[in-house]
Amino acid sequence: MANRGRLLLAGALTCLLLACQPASAASPKTVSQPPDERAAAKPAADEASSRHGGPESQPVAAVQQAAPAGKPAAQGDLSRQAGGPVPRIALQALPFGFRQPLYLTHAGDGSGRMFVVEKNGTIRIVKGDQVLGTPFLDIASKIRSSGNEQGLLGLAFHPRYAENGRFFVGYTDNAGRNTVERYQASADPDRADPTTGVTLLSIDDPASNHNGGMVAFGPDGKLWVGTGDGGASGDRYQNGQNRQALLGKMLRLDVDNGEPYGIPTDNPYVGNAAYLPEIWAIGMRNPWRYSFDRANGDLWIGDVGQNAYEEIHRVPGGSAGGLNFGWPIMEGLHCYPSGTRCDPGPYDQPVAEYGRSGGCSVTGGYVYRGPAYPSLHGLYFFGDFCTGKIWSLDPQEGGAWQMTEQLQQPLQISSFGEDEAGEVYVVTFSGDANAHRIYRIIAK
Repeated sequence: MANRGRLLLAGALTCLLLACQPASAASPKTVSQPPDERAAAKPAADEASSRHGGPESQPVAAVQQAAPAGKPAAQGDLSRQAGGPVPRIALQALPFGFRQPLYLTHAGDGSGRMFVVEKNGTIRIVKGDQVLGTPFLDIASKIRSSGNEQGLLGLAFHPRYAENGRFFVGYTDNAGRNTVERYQASADPDRADPTTGVTLLSIDDPASNHNGGMVAFGPDGKLWVGTGDGGASGDRYQNGQNRQALLGKMLRLDVDNGEPYGIPTDNPYVGNAAYLPEIWAIGMRNPWRYSFDRANGDLWIGDVGQNAYEEIHRVPGGSAGGLNFGWPIMEGLHCYPSGTRCDPGPYDQPVAEYGRSGGCSVTGGYVYRGPAYPSLHGLYFFGDFCTGKIWSLDPQEGGAWQMTEQLQQPLQISSFGEDEAGEVYVVTFSGDANAHRIYRIIAK
């Protein structure tokens, strides 16, 4: 793939979020899908090189060791000057390994700790220059991780975690259901209480792939949950455009009003019986990692493609939602299936896409806002699980984004992560079987 990708215009959205209002209470939601094809459902052929399995890649040689995370960066618009040369990056390896790490995040509590999610159901703490021996949380007994895309998939700390000790996880349970649960920290700040689990969502899933699984708090204080379309291939179960299904969606929950959650009164479909009220956007295939730009609230989503195109969406901060990302009518900027005709007008278009020469499974990332490398400010970094390529998107005048291939390493990129200071990390399945590596992005 050429080092500089095509320029794509970002769609401008003008609606702003309404003021937050008390939410209506919701019961723990269990949603069943039709049982047909469940026993025979298997991952699609186009995802044979899955992000959660496959042959191990060789570790990167001669890497530097990363320093411990710093203190939180100041908030605000830190974007670098648009139009200048795109700065280049390198990777520093953290001096320890993990077992199939799928995510890295922080608690936002001023401690500087990093939390690493492992596929089998454990969450590890990186404290200073060491990994604590006892997991922060171990719920492996609850989790089905045998499928390539199953396991403990997401972690989000409440914005007031330092006060209330609450955090949320996304995983596939022993029955294969897509599950979101709330947990509570214990008296020991480095240990959670595994007996405090409260289920928010339990969504029946007809296949083992396309589980989404990420949970994240937005700048609005709401919990955002990205769900896949139910798996197999080609949206076999017709969830992407189904307004009465939670699969294939971006959901938005109020976890501070209602037990176990409430419906935000400014969700776009509140009062519209044609849609489930949790829905904020429809038409997702498998949102694998999304993030909010800490400077302006922009939502960035990596959505895994079918057979031809991987895509990155950007939703400007303050959007009121009600978006349709197009799956399965569109794959990237193209009508799906290939050769068909469609009207792209109603759908939110990606700001970037790449074809099979670039890889086979996108991993969404972060806009860099850390204090260590001011030259990287405003660049969005993302990668591909299969090829180990990492790209940046650079804002241009007029709302366009320039896509630049930054590097390619023999890495299986399972996720990106961000520490409390805003430094960005690359999470991989590469290295020894029980010592998969995590790398910090640095400026060259």
